[in-house]
Parts: sequence; C-alpha cells; structure tokens
Amino acid sequence: MSNFKQRWNITSSWQFFVIMIVFAITGSSAAVIAKPILKFLGISKETHHILLYLLLYILIIFPVYQLLLVFFGFLFGQFKFFWAFEKKMLRSLKLGFIANFFEK
Repeated sequence: MSNFKQRWNITSSWQFFVIMIVFAITGSSAAVIAKPILKFLGISKETHHILLYLLLYILIIFPVYQLLLVFFGFLFGQFKFFWAFEKKMLRSLKLGFIANFFEK
C-alpha cells in the first residue's frame, strides 16, 4: 500500500481506500452498462459469433470505463486524482489529443 501511496502521491490511507473503491465501482459499472449498449446496437451472442461479441463488448467497455472513472472520482471527491490518472492513461495509449481537447 505504501508503494501506491508514494507512486500516486496520496497523502492518507483513507484517500487510498476511496480510490480503490472508485476503481471497483467503475469496473463493475462499466461491465454492466456495456451490455445494454450492445443490445441497443443490436449486437448479441445469438446474432454474432461469440468472439466478435466479446471483442465488441471489450471495445464498448473501454470508453464507458474512462468516462465513469472521472465521474465516480468526482462523486467521491477525488476528481483531481482521477483526471490526472485519466490524462496519463490516454497519453500512454497515444490518445493524448483527447486529454488536450479538455485542457483548453
């Protein structure tokens, strides 16, 4: 835990706990929200090959997760941490233009 606190520049164990809760809620929520999105798009296991379905499911989860991470971070009072985390993640994925768009 101290390694994370040091690497993420976290000041307290409470802040670490809140950040872990946000990660957990975000991951679960993204997985749950992606299914109705796929259904709305007419994509199901019955209409598409299972591997294509899973690939599309993962591709839908990714942007949903990014949005929810910042949203739940805001709700839990950790917006600054998660916005910095999000920008770093986007830049590492060569999608830094998205972060730069919101910085202006």
